[in-house]
Amino acid sequence: MTGRRRSLSPRPSWTRSARARAPRPGPSWATAAVAAGAVLVAGCGVLPGSGGGSREPVTVMTFAPEKTQATNMPGMPAMAKAYARWVNSEGGIDGHELRVITCNEGNTSQGAADCARRAAREKVDAVVGSYSQHGSSFMAPLEAAGIPFIGGFGISEEEFTSFLSYPVNGGQAALLAGHGIQLADVCGRVALVRPDSLAGDELPALLNTGLAEGGNRAADVLAAEDATDYTEAAAAARAKAGVPEGAGVPEEAGAEEAGGEPRPGCVTAALGDRTETFFDSFRRLPEDDLTVRVSSVLGSVGQPLIDRTGGRKGVFEGAFITGWYPAAGDPRWSGMKRVIADHAFGDNRIDAADPGAQTTWIAYTVLRKVIESLDTDEVTPHQLTKAFSRGVRVTTGGLTPELRWEYKDMIGIGEFPRIVNWRVTFQVVRDGRLVAQRKEFVDVGETLSESTAG
Repeated sequence: MTGRRRSLSPRPSWTRSARARAPRPGPSWATAAVAAGAVLVAGCGVLPGSGGGSREPVTVMTFAPEKTQATNMPGMPAMAKAYARWVNSEGGIDGHELRVITCNEGNTSQGAADCARRAAREKVDAVVGSYSQHGSSFMAPLEAAGIPFIGGFGISEEEFTSFLSYPVNGGQAALLAGHGIQLADVCGRVALVRPDSLAGDELPALLNTGLAEGGNRAADVLAAEDATDYTEAAAAARAKAGVPEGAGVPEEAGAEEAGGEPRPGCVTAALGDRTETFFDSFRRLPEDDLTVRVSSVLGSVGQPLIDRTGGRKGVFEGAFITGWYPAAGDPRWSGMKRVIADHAFGDNRIDAADPGAQTTWIAYTVLRKVIESLDTDEVTPHQLTKAFSRGVRVTTGGLTPELRWEYKDMIGIGEFPRIVNWRVTFQVVRDGRLVAQRKEFVDVGETLSESTAG
């Protein structure tokens, strides 16, 4: 990690003394001011359940793409709003009212930059639980304003390199490395369908490093990121991965079981929102004698997609899925589910099984723990970053391992130096439901290191 340290200086223009103040009431407001004061005295002037004492509100932003032609994550800002309603009904966070601003990032670099600049104009204390592929567009304005980025979805490189980013998962890198490990013991030939883009170019090496544990390597199938039909890519992937029924498979493919039976071929796709379109094309392929199972990573496939595509009778039955967190049916999600039931007011944008909403819940859990560790009347961006750098520890009720963001806690490899959580979960679709294939988290740190070596 030598050479990576960057000092964080306080943001003097954003201290309490310099923050914008409401205009002082003139004589014409005197009566109203006295009446308002009487109400505050009578009601203590605090949030319900805060136990007395007035503290400054904490203002944060959550941004994500909504209503676009590509990836959409509406559950993330919706989860943020529900979280704020919940904590404020309980007295806020350590007596601070939580105010949440949401922004539609639009799945464009301009939209990402606009949301970040708005965060600076609104003088937010942090950006929390957000999604954007355009890290270079949103991180620079946030860094210039000194605003920490807490718990992004993990889709952009800058989330794992910026000195003001505090990730809660290992991003797509950890998922692909872990997915290779998951498939190494169960698949013969493997075909990876991935975007024909710079970001997509990183995926084969990550998957293949994990697959190498079983002596395997994936065929690389390129596909357009925004296609409306993937018949050609689906046919290519099936041909490269499929195992003829009753036929043997070359040993160099890592495909033979101890008993001599060939392992099925596996087609895995990591196309974000377009993964659904791909597997729709895949299931429409003419029947043949090839044995193929499908697989993917969370964020490309989740319980909502499995439900929409037929559940136990759909294409994903038996699929292998690698995720960051426990399966949606795990009791560790009960707190989040209660908040959705009580404070989302029927907002159908939120699905407790959506990894976007789950990431936002965990990110706000981190925000809450860090604010509580400060025990201060006013929270500032500099105080939050200082708490992170001093090694504040955050537990998330078992949804992640314990999190801490000191330099010694970061993986410090390749293009992902700030990953602090390099554990993933292995899941499988049984009877239409995503369930745990292994109960414990799987450490992929060594695999990540090997994939970026050289």
